[in-house]
Amino acid sequence: MGFLSSIFAGATSILSKCGVKNTKSKLATALRTSVVLILVWVIVLINGSYNQIPNLTLNNWIFLLLSGFATGLSWLCYYYALSLGQVSVIVSIDRLSVVFTILFSIIFLKEKQSIKELNGLFCLIIVSLFMALLT
Repeated sequence: MGFLSSIFAGATSILSKCGVKNTKSKLATALRTSVVLILVWVIVLINGSYNQIPNLTLNNWIFLLLSGFATGLSWLCYYYALSLGQVSVIVSIDRLSVVFTILFSIIFLKEKQSIKELNGLFCLIIVSLFMALLT
């Protein structure tokens, strides 16, 4: 599923760049978000997972809401950046999210990383910055 996610993310960037042309980035983000909202709720209704809503704890709600705010802000920034620049540059910088995710997982979730994994992290930083500078 992770591989499919990366394929869809790549397609999303190209389709988004085409869709944001000649329109305001905030409107484009709102339209895209509406489609995502409808699609996901249809899937939830089809597979019946809506039955789990009463089982959500206050902690679940708080972190899911915070995650939603972070996602919304990320998408607004992403679409604005796409409206201004080349998709290859924006995506290279956006993929630094992998680096931030690893760092946040170490700081906030206390996940342990081996030296080999940290070396991979630094390689990601270098490659992402290099790609951003090249384009």
